[in-house]
Amino acid sequence: MNQAEAETESQNEWYDEIKAFDYTKLGVKGLVDAGLTKIPRIFIHPQHDPLACEDSQFSIPIIDLQGVNTDAISRTKLIEKIQDACETRGFFQIINHGIPKSDLEEMLAAIRKFHEQDAEVKKEFYTRDLTKKVLFLSNFDLFQAPIATWRGTLALVMDSIPSEPQSLPAICRDIVMVYAKQVHRLGITLFELLSEGIGLDSNHLKDMECAENITILGHYYPACPEPELTLGARSHSDAYFMTILLQDQLGGLQVFHENRWIDVPPIPGALIVNIGDFLQLLSNDKLKSVNHRVISKQEGSRISVACFFRTESFEPGDNLRCYGPIKELLSEENPPVYKETTAPDYLKHYYSKGSGTSALSHLKL
Repeated sequence: MNQAEAETESQNEWYDEIKAFDYTKLGVKGLVDAGLTKIPRIFIHPQHDPLACEDSQFSIPIIDLQGVNTDAISRTKLIEKIQDACETRGFFQIINHGIPKSDLEEMLAAIRKFHEQDAEVKKEFYTRDLTKKVLFLSNFDLFQAPIATWRGTLALVMDSIPSEPQSLPAICRDIVMVYAKQVHRLGITLFELLSEGIGLDSNHLKDMECAENITILGHYYPACPEPELTLGARSHSDAYFMTILLQDQLGGLQVFHENRWIDVPPIPGALIVNIGDFLQLLSNDKLKSVNHRVISKQEGSRISVACFFRTESFEPGDNLRCYGPIKELLSEENPPVYKETTAPDYLKHYYSKGSGTSALSHLKL
């Protein structure tokens, strides 16, 4: 057997392992439930450092939203803090955001119940058809990425579901409906603050429909027998406008800052906000989308709920909107940094580029 034949055979064996894993429809939790003590090679990430850098000089800002809609002075100070966080870190945590702590806890518990329910019930939602509005799977890019990650995901496209609540899994339906409405209201407030922070009318980003479309991803990161070999989520930036993340107290989220990985410690009752690529594009680099990841742990299991404020859904033949730097932000002193793109074109590049590189770089002028 020559080298080319050996490489082809190895690739075929790799594909067969991925296919067999996917065929179980049980995800990573199925491996743990089967008593796995060594992780399969399709999950082993070469040369990754699971440890964060200890650096007392850097932290993710914690911003108190108390008085955001009632006190003009407090609002001005909040806008300044958020703008600074988005320019320098791309991430911040918020407290007093208006969503009751009891609802946050119930949402985390509901996502846990979905992932830990009877496997046969959960299997009914397992699919790789990304046009579905409700789907359960392990790794969206399982057949495209070079290495798989140690997590399972319940994905809920909420912009079309409110009129069809019966399509949601019964085990988490009620709280998902409540939480989606609360996060949508919070998102509108944050887009208003972000608009003002970059010198626009408060309704500018909202009028661009940045808050219209929401997808909720309920992630489940099982305890891993060899956490030093794999990741719960590989290094990436978020593609869309903005993400509001709810994480449990186990932690594991890290942000890349000045060539170091920094832990984002869990704070009871807080939510994490980060800027996505499309908002960096629209703001002409005033707001930063930064890489982050989730490390695996031997204890667990970790739960997080990510709410993505997305571009509009699109079908073949649609008259697609072009996204580029907002015209009101441009001048001779501040020319456009990026050329325009459509959501399908950008997302195609985003998912094909691989980890560790910005998907925005190919749009730079």
